[in-house]
Amino acid sequence: MLDQIYSYREMCDIENVQTLQRGMNFRMNPRYSVILMSRRSNAPYSDSISDDGITIEYEGHDEPKTSYEMNPKLLDQPQQTRNGTLTQNGKFIKAVEDFKNGISESEIVKVYEKILPGVWSLKGLFDLIDYNIKNDGKRNVFVFTLKLSDEQDLTTNEHIDLAHTRLIPSEVKKEVWKRDAGKCVLCGSTKNLHFDHDLPFSRGGTSLTTKNIRLLCAKCNLAKSDKIE
Repeated sequence: MLDQIYSYREMCDIENVQTLQRGMNFRMNPRYSVILMSRRSNAPYSDSISDDGITIEYEGHDEPKTSYEMNPKLLDQPQQTRNGTLTQNGKFIKAVEDFKNGISESEIVKVYEKILPGVWSLKGLFDLIDYNIKNDGKRNVFVFTLKLSDEQDLTTNEHIDLAHTRLIPSEVKKEVWKRDAGKCVLCGSTKNLHFDHDLPFSRGGTSLTTKNIRLLCAKCNLAKSDKIE
């Protein structure tokens, strides 16, 4: 479900891992890859989302830091390890090239965004479609392009209409989370929360203001949906 909220522990449990220590996880699941992103001011990488929420520009990851080497932020991002195997950058690059060469379909990537410490939002499933190399003034970095997939449920193959999809900006989510104190505004539950449009987007409700976004639990959201005609 788009905009579902998870704690770090819940996110790890969903992906069936003990920890998620890195942001890029190629084929963490046989059906998809996973990336963790953040647009907070102290985020280590420069990730961005288009205003319509459909396209993500995701920065590749740095050389691992050791106590004997230069600052990784001064080194070109690696495509291979020192042993010649592909890094996570390299695996994502190969997936893009295989897609462009018609060898495989676009890689499905599940994207989680860090909203606040310990609070993550599922952005949805995205298609990995391109990459480029950018110089940030100090070194070369990889930038991967992902586009919101029309398939958002790997178990039911449910499709969505991208033309009528509006994802909620991260700044709005942070403000709503703080305002609603991390609880369902109707029953006070802290479980199975997600960001909900008070006036549905399909009826003209906006995603761009906190006035139309609130926290609801799954039970209250279902009750709300049953009342909408």
